[in-house]
Amino acid sequence: MPVQQDGYNEDIIPEAGPFLEGHGVLVGERHVSFHETTRKIFESRGVYDVTFGYNLADLNYDTRYPNAGYRYAEDGEVLRAEFTPTTEFCPSAVTLVVASFRAWNAGNGSHPYEEVRVRVKDHAETEAINDVLEDAEKRYAGTGTDEETI
Repeated sequence: MPVQQDGYNEDIIPEAGPFLEGHGVLVGERHVSFHETTRKIFESRGVYDVTFGYNLADLNYDTRYPNAGYRYAEDGEVLRAEFTPTTEFCPSAVTLVVASFRAWNAGNGSHPYEEVRVRVKDHAETEAINDVLEDAEKRYAGTGTDEETI
């Protein structure tokens, strides 16, 4: 499996899209640091891409799918995460981003942000998937838990 798990390689991570525009996009060591945290969170909470059989965070390093995976930006105390699937018809996209949202927001102390908000881009159902995520954020904001977010 052509997965590289170290360093920052702008050529094989997705470009920042509309959800990250106007915010502090993480690059270099800042991106790597949060992505390493993401990998640990996803490992402990079982966020795996069943198609590829690996931790979803590893998609960022899979050279078979350049421009797929996560990018991040800071928005005050909130981190914005934008997921680009491997194809515009990825059947697992909604499951993957919902699992990511839950994993990042499931407990205190796993990362330095008050909340992680997630969106998908470059998918045939981008709008519908992002509506699900916005609804989850509203419920999370009201309860501070992920138990009833989706």
